[in-house]
Amino acid sequence: MSAQPSATRGRALGMAGAVLVGVVLSVQSRLNGALGAQLGDGLGAALISFGSGLVVLLLATPFLPVARAGLRAVVMALRGGGLRWWQCLGGVAGGFLVFGQGLSAAALGVALFTVAVVAGQVGSGLVVDRIGLGPAGPQRVTAPRVVGAALAVVAVLVAVWEELTGSGASWLILVPALAGIGVAWQQAVNGRVKQTAGSPASAAVINFGVGATGLLLAWLVEVAVRGLPGPLPPQPWLYLGGVLGIFVIGGAAALVHRTGVLVLSMGMVAGQLFGALLLDLLVPAPGTGVPLTTVVGVALTFVAVAVASLPDRFARA
Repeated sequence: MSAQPSATRGRALGMAGAVLVGVVLSVQSRLNGALGAQLGDGLGAALISFGSGLVVLLLATPFLPVARAGLRAVVMALRGGGLRWWQCLGGVAGGFLVFGQGLSAAALGVALFTVAVVAGQVGSGLVVDRIGLGPAGPQRVTAPRVVGAALAVVAVLVAVWEELTGSGASWLILVPALAGIGVAWQQAVNGRVKQTAGSPASAAVINFGVGATGLLLAWLVEVAVRGLPGPLPPQPWLYLGGVLGIFVIGGAAALVHRTGVLVLSMGMVAGQLFGALLLDLLVPAPGTGVPLTTVVGVALTFVAVAVASLPDRFARA
């Protein structure tokens, strides 16, 4: 009888961890956005972020026995069939999200882009959980999970309502929607890699390596078409995005077996909006304010996470 309270406590800790990961992600996004603005090249900023995170992980791995053992375990699982090769490609989804930002965020507007990403992410989270792609195994599509997912999309709509004016939908909205679908898949497969490796650091190394490779290829194409970006900015804090990304990727991989993909995604969205709200209050960008709709939307995302985590009283055991 004590297993149920323990599982509930573990799930609650997992949700709190997801929110914290989302807060870190909001800081990373602010840093990468500032770096991209100064470079005049969002794709180049993403490559610097992924590349610096990969360098830090590669330098740290020789001093982390558990990370080295985890990478060996992943290689053995790939050879033995315990892990599929495509389950190691989660970093591609992260790279596509960054690519999508550069391709469509300016045309759609950041607000509409964010809504489309979240809609794709929570919708995909329901499907990914149902088929059991993540380490938490198959999870029923219950009424609370569906209501919570829908409420999360509504909450994000409310949070960005002031920015939606003038955003025009077009076929480009498919790009962030697909990116959101990819993020949920990324969280699931990274969780599988972490489960095989026994170390979130190992999962992060593989994710950063794959993501950095994809971004490098895309950036080389961009350079061939547009030329090199501007000089690197001198502020050292602009280059901390990669280090924060290690905590985001590693944290998500470590938590997904407790929460499932849907609740992890929603918790991270809530944390990201909350972190962005704190940044806007404490370190506001020039000429910006915090409308009431943003505060209401952030509060609603936490309600959505709580609703999605409720047990379904009508589901059969």
